This record gives sequence, structure tokens and C-alpha cells, in this order.
Amino acid sequence: MKKKNSGFGSNGGPRNLLIAVAIGLACLLVVTKLHHDIRSKSEKSFSQFLAAVDAGQVKQVEVDGPVAQWRAADDQVYQTITATDPQMWERLQQKGVEITFKDGSTKMGSWQILLIIMFVCGLAFVWYMFRQGKSAGGSGGSNIFTMGKSRAKMFLPSEIKEKFTSVAGASEAKEELLDVVDFLRTPEKYERLGAKITRGVLLVGEPGNGKTLLARAVAGEANCPFFSISGSDFIEVFVGVGASRVRDLFAQARKAAPCIVFIDEIDAVGRSRGSGMGGGGNDEREQTLNQLLTEMDGFETSKDPVIVLAATNRADVLDKALLRPGRFDRRVEVPYPDLISREEILKVHAKNVKISDTVDMKKIARGTPGFSGADLANLINEAAILASKENKAKVTLEDFEEARDKVLIGKELRTIVLSEDERKMTAYHEAGHALVRLLLPENSDPLHKVTIVPRGRALGVTHSLPEREKYSTTKEEMLASIQSALGGRVAEELEFGKLATGAYSDFKVATSIARNMVCHYGMSADLGPIVYTQHGEFEHSEHTAQRIDNEVRRIIDESYQKAKELLVNNRVMLTVLAQALLEKETMYASEIYELLGITPREDFKLV
Repeated sequence: MKKKNSGFGSNGGPRNLLIAVAIGLACLLVVTKLHHDIRSKSEKSFSQFLAAVDAGQVKQVEVDGPVAQWRAADDQVYQTITATDPQMWERLQQKGVEITFKDGSTKMGSWQILLIIMFVCGLAFVWYMFRQGKSAGGSGGSNIFTMGKSRAKMFLPSEIKEKFTSVAGASEAKEELLDVVDFLRTPEKYERLGAKITRGVLLVGEPGNGKTLLARAVAGEANCPFFSISGSDFIEVFVGVGASRVRDLFAQARKAAPCIVFIDEIDAVGRSRGSGMGGGGNDEREQTLNQLLTEMDGFETSKDPVIVLAATNRADVLDKALLRPGRFDRRVEVPYPDLISREEILKVHAKNVKISDTVDMKKIARGTPGFSGADLANLINEAAILASKENKAKVTLEDFEEARDKVLIGKELRTIVLSEDERKMTAYHEAGHALVRLLLPENSDPLHKVTIVPRGRALGVTHSLPEREKYSTTKEEMLASIQSALGGRVAEELEFGKLATGAYSDFKVATSIARNMVCHYGMSADLGPIVYTQHGEFEHSEHTAQRIDNEVRRIIDESYQKAKELLVNNRVMLTVLAQALLEKETMYASEIYELLGITPREDFKLV
């Protein structure tokens, strides 16, 4: 079993620092003790010395310059600063005191001894730190000798296995990055006409969409060295260390050119200057950014190209000087994958997973809008875990369904025991959602399944399955979504004549859609095509706010009446579907179509 390293591990900075501090304290104690020993001899005044001589209590005197050490009758040694008085020596001789003189020119004083001891201790401390730095140098250890060195990891071309074929989807991003690859392969093709290659490429996208993978794929396609580092690796508590690491990184990169330098999460070091708590320009992060700006402007000193790829999901906070042409010339968007890209990503991650032949990856891709590449990889892994727990030979479609519901909503809560009234109300609630969606086929996404099994915070869920990727939404489609969201409360009111709290999230969704219709998309006949919010803040008068509230209320009320009209006219279908849900708990769209005698919708065909 592999032992987990703690914060005071064998190659960690904190342990080395504690050991160094301990050595320093030990040296200080030794020096203090020696100094105390040197000064431990009791000092007496010259008058006391003379009084002791006259009393015959002095047996021996040893003179070293102005200092006289004398031994009393009780063998106690004392120290006195003597005066140059000839009578003193006569008094000593009269009392029979033994007098000896020392040559002080060759004797070291106490402070000289202390300086030598401190020098030796300092050499021991430096030797220990050098030894620790040498042992930790290959593993990225942190010490005073390597603190200013770059922490970037260098990958040789033979170590980079990723190519553009390893990246599913992101076709537009790969197309833009092909120019970088082509220049790294054949720079003379562009230089013959005087063209200058892009010095920096900024990859912008939400986490998990493959920015790091794209950067490695560029290096793999160009067959050149690849330096990888995170923006936070530049920042240190000591001012100037980050700038030193930037200089060292680009010095290494120029030696290995042509190459690629990849800085992940560049917003950690590239935030706009002057926006911090200090507001000045002398803090560590801003000095690091200044050095990065200088290095990216100094590429002309290198004969071979050094291209910087950086990734962030916060491009809005980056400094303007970093984004200007000549530094980061290109901005490549890495968006969430569309339907076709999601299917490709699922197939890539499914290569090493034993999946049943009945699993349709296109259907799974349709049911995962808004999933990133990392989310899709996690979905397949969750499905494989669920199948393994049940000792299945292959991963089935049911495992993918369960994994998706677990990721989106939460784990199935079998421990919750609902009363019969709660189960019945939940069944009618979900039946209301589903039936309204079925009765608005032209303006709503196709129904996928309905369940009254509690998951997460929901007592039941109605799933739809988008038939295609949508990049715009009509007013009719948004109204249909509001009516479907309100269908649950309408069904409860029709069947039970009372209200429950289960419709809270439905109201939240319906209100958000209605307010966006009025404030963002100009879909209000009363207020017209005007945007009433900027950067998440309302920009209008109190009178306009009242009109917005009235318009949102009108949309909700009309949608509620429309949903109520649909369910009243199809009350039998509502009851039949609710009773079936009470028996089966989970029903798929095909079962519901057959139960209610509704013609199934045809799957959308990609051209």
C-alpha cells in the first residue's frame, strides 16, 4: 500500500524548513552557552581587588593587558580591569602574591571566538541547504537555491502521444490551430513573404472542454518540445520570485526552440493590473505579469519560434496589454460540444469500455446537452461502475440512463418512504408535466421518460430529449416550456383541489423564462424590443420595473390558463397516465405513446 505523503513529507519544503530552523536554533544555543562560559567568571571592581589584596585573600594574579584574573583564598577565580599604578605591584609583592604576565598579541578575544563559531555554524547551515537542494532538484523540491527556477514540465516530442485525431469535436478550434502547426513545421513558407507567425494563442472555454488536450495535440502534430505550467506556479510569497521563474522558463524555451509553452489558467497571473487589494504595481503578481509581457515581446531575439498557448475560462479579467496584437494575437473559442461532437467524444471514451451493441451513442448524445467533454467521460465511467457493481458482462443502456440521472439530479433515494397521498400527488404532478408536453408537439422537445422515484431533492422527474441542437428559440417554444413547467401544479389543483410545495422549482423555471422574454429578448408587445438588463443589473426606472412585473405576471397567468385548458380537455389521459405511474413508477416515452394512443414523434434526421 502506497504511503501518502503529508505536508511534511521527505521531499517537501516545510520539513526541510523546520530542520533548518532547528539547526539554526541549536547553533544559537551553542554560541550562547560558550559566550556564557567565557563571561561566567565573576567580575570585581578595582577597589574590591585592592581590598582583597590588603586582606591577604589574593593568592595568584595573571595579567593579560589591562585585564587581571586573580585567584582568591577559596580558589574562586575573579576578573578585574586594573590600572597602570606601580604601587599596586609593590602591594602585591609585599603580600607574597604570585604574579604572571601573558602576551595578549597572539590570543583571540571572546568575540573573535564567537565570530568563528558563528561562521562555522553558518557554513554548516549552507551545506545542509545545498545538500537538500541537490537531492530535491530533480523532483521539483522547493528551497532557497531553486526558488527562482521555472517549475514547467518539459515534454519531448517522443513523449507526446496526442494528435488532432485524439481530440473529438472542436473542429473550428482545430482548424485555427492548424496554422500554428504549419508554421512550426515549415516556418520558411511564411517568412519568404514577410509574414510573422502568431506569438500567442489564447484558448477560451469552460472547464472540461479540452483546452489542455488541444494544446498537447498542437505540440504532437508539430513534433516539437512542449513546456507545460500553471499560472499559479509563477506566484510566490516573495516578491520577484515569479518574475525570475518567467525569465527562466523562456530562457529554457529559447534553447529548445522551436517549441510550445503552455500556460494553463493564465488568469492566475494575467489579471488586470491595479485591480488588486493593494492597488499598486509593486506586488508579486504584477511584477510577474510585467515580466511575462516583456518576455512575449522579446521573441525576436530568438531565431527559432517560441509560441505561447494559454488557457482560461475568465478571459474578461485578463490585462489588456496581454491581449493586444503581438502577444496573444489569436483567441480560439473552445465551446461546449454540439450533438455531433458529443457523439464523437462518447465514442472516443468508450473505446476501452465493454459496451452492449444495443447502446445507441447518438441517443445518449441527444440526452446530454450542455455536457462538456469531461462530463461525458465521467458519464461513461459512472455507467461502467454501475454495470460492474451488478456483475454485468457489458454496459447497457439502462446503466447509461441511471448514470445520467445520477449526474444531473442525484442518486435514487430508495430509503425515502412516501405516504400513499404523497405518491399519488407526485404521480399526478409528473403526469401533468408530461401530458402538456405531449399535447404541444410542435413547440416542445420530445418526451423521453417520466419517473416518480425520488432523486436528489426531487420527488419525481419528467425528462425530455432534444431532437437536435438548438441555437435559437422561438417565442412559441418558450411559452410551451412555461406551460409544461406549470402543468404539474395544474394537475394537482384539478385532482386534489389543494396546493403543495412540490412546484417551487417549476415556478422558478417558468418565472425565469418569462422575465428573459420581457427583459432580454423583446418578446413583450407592451414593452417592445428593448433590453432592460446590462451585465446582470437592471437599468430602468421604477415605473418601467412595474410594467415589467405586470408583463411577466401576464405571461405566467396566460400560460397557466392554457395548461389548465389542455388538461381539462384531456382529463381522462391525465388520470390514465397517473395511475400507470403509480403502478410502474418509471415509464419511457414509447410506453406512454402506446398507453395514451398518441402517434409517436419521428426522430430528427441529421442531414
